[in-house]
Amino acid sequence: MVTGASSGFGRACAERFAQMGDRVIIAARRLERLEQLKAQLEQFHSQTKVHVMQLDVTSEQQIDQMIDALPAEFSNIDILINNAGLALGLEPAHQANLDDWHTMVDTNIKGLYLMTRKILPNMVERKVGHIINIGSIAGNYAYPGGNAYGATKAFVKQFTRNLRADLLGTQIRVTNIEPGLAETEFSVVRFHGDQEKADKVYDGVQPLTAADVAEAVFWAAQQPAHVNINSIELMPTAQTWAALAVDKVQG
Repeated sequence: MVTGASSGFGRACAERFAQMGDRVIIAARRLERLEQLKAQLEQFHSQTKVHVMQLDVTSEQQIDQMIDALPAEFSNIDILINNAGLALGLEPAHQANLDDWHTMVDTNIKGLYLMTRKILPNMVERKVGHIINIGSIAGNYAYPGGNAYGATKAFVKQFTRNLRADLLGTQIRVTNIEPGLAETEFSVVRFHGDQEKADKVYDGVQPLTAADVAEAVFWAAQQPAHVNINSIELMPTAQTWAALAVDKVQG
């Protein structure tokens, strides 16, 4: 099951698993995109089956209803890819829009733990399962304007680690994927639809692609059952860490 599957990392993950003939549940809010994606995915492999789920991960009621209503052949979820998430705004904290902060917390944190809590009991009962969370290097390294977004991804990182601790002895695996600069709809969403502003983020740089991140997800999922990949941090070669900033007082 892939959340946020209508674009970006989520779409690429769905494509990568569909290529192997897997059964894939694609979940997102944009139903039309999901229906189009379903038709494309089912052409990859003769055994691929796709279930579309129009879902807002911030709604506990929707999650309960949709998961409980899954067809029998999709009801035992072996891999949950918690991909739904977003960044909004790049203003400093004292100028940030509080609604943007609320939306990021609701989606990146609440949506992730609601999905996990709903699906995890069935995995534990069967002693089969892998939770793959899509974090970010923003959860590891601070940058100007990253305020609430970085904090939400730091939650993803620590929540993943705590799940590992809780699930000792259950055979359930948990992984955090932490991408750096990647060209998807991410920046368009961050800048509230300003395509020109988003394009400047990637100007002169070869960023990661959604397929690059999906390949990391797929690799972690394909390891032998006794191997747990705790985290994968990946950046484009063109990106690295910045120096610490110092404000020097003049005079």
